[in-house]
Amino acid sequence: MTVTRREALGLAVGGAAALTTLRFTAPAFAAGNAVEDAIMEFTGGAKPGSGDIAIGAPEIAENGNTVPIEVSAPGATSIMLLAAGNPSPGVATFHFSALSGAQEAKTRIRLAKTQDIVAIAKMPDGSAIMTKRSVKVTIGGCGG
Repeated sequence: MTVTRREALGLAVGGAAALTTLRFTAPAFAAGNAVEDAIMEFTGGAKPGSGDIAIGAPEIAENGNTVPIEVSAPGATSIMLLAAGNPSPGVATFHFSALSGAQEAKTRIRLAKTQDIVAIAKMPDGSAIMTKRSVKVTIGGCGG
């Protein structure tokens, strides 16, 4: 089968249009119950309770491009971080073993706007604990 230049150009333009459409519509689908769905998938359907889990984050982040986050949950087997206001809320999942010195992690994340950071920890007995922390993202890094 031979493809002419005109057909190849038509396919390329059509593909680019389809990708652009998908790129701009995908976050709208993720915005619904993406956070709740991610929590239920991570916990295996169990409703997380409260417990010894902590999020360290600035109250006000002048630059939403790089926000330092710390999370710790003593005894946890894994911890998942979610940014509830981002188009794709999943940020990171950290897994720990018996050889881990501590069940804590530090990272930097991008925040699209002022929002809640959610941390869910899975414990060895199968239970899950959760906490939230609000981070205000200022526009233009002006600090107000």
